[in-house]
Amino acid sequence: MDRRIGAQFYTLREHIGTIEGFEETCRRVSEIGYKVVQISGTSLAAAEMRPILDRYGLETVVTHRAYEDFVNHIEEIIEYNRTLGCTLCGIGMMPFSYSKSSEGVTEFIKGMNRAADALEKEGLYLGYHNHVLEFAKQDGVFIMDRLIRETDPDRVRFIADTYWLQVGGMDPAGFIECLGERAMAVHFKDLKANADNTTEMAEVGEGSLDWDGIIKACDMAGVRWALVEQDTCRRDPFESMKMSYKFLQTKGFR
Repeated sequence: MDRRIGAQFYTLREHIGTIEGFEETCRRVSEIGYKVVQISGTSLAAAEMRPILDRYGLETVVTHRAYEDFVNHIEEIIEYNRTLGCTLCGIGMMPFSYSKSSEGVTEFIKGMNRAADALEKEGLYLGYHNHVLEFAKQDGVFIMDRLIRETDPDRVRFIADTYWLQVGGMDPAGFIECLGERAMAVHFKDLKANADNTTEMAEVGEGSLDWDGIIKACDMAGVRWALVEQDTCRRDPFESMKMSYKFLQTKGFR
């Protein structure tokens, strides 16, 4: 696994709505030490972002776009990722409307496979990022099991999210190890358990997840990239990103 820990820009989405904000964000992320990023949470054009990313030495390895874009604008998705120099094109989440029935999941999977075929012709991979809805059962089968089993293993990869795996009742390390090389990227996101039995997202190392086990599983599976993500932060998100980075430095990342 690449030991350059990545920054998931969705964490910093409130700061990247304008090109000026995007540049300031790249500057601050680079100063923390990040060299790898995921582009999410902004509607800025790839051609606007690429020169700024290059200026601050940031390599884009993953993107997230809405499923509807893969269905209706696949050529634009291809050009977007080509411009950014990115090979893993991620779907951020299955739309809720598809997850409500087995037929809906079937239709979603067909759409994924069609998009993956188009991307593969251009040397790109389709990635799917899990939340918790994929660990609901339909007719006794987890939705996630269908996503794994009914998509092409050579074209469709996964962006495993450690927090949502835990919330979904999975062992993050075990799940990643079972996915093997199909776990092309992993979102490092910690889980803090509260006294009232609720959970919240936390900086990596500030929660209860077994990071030694997760990192070992990533290495065994052949994960390419790990990216820090925190959907909601209890403090300034740049400070949260810095805390996670510093913790991961103690685990051999840079």
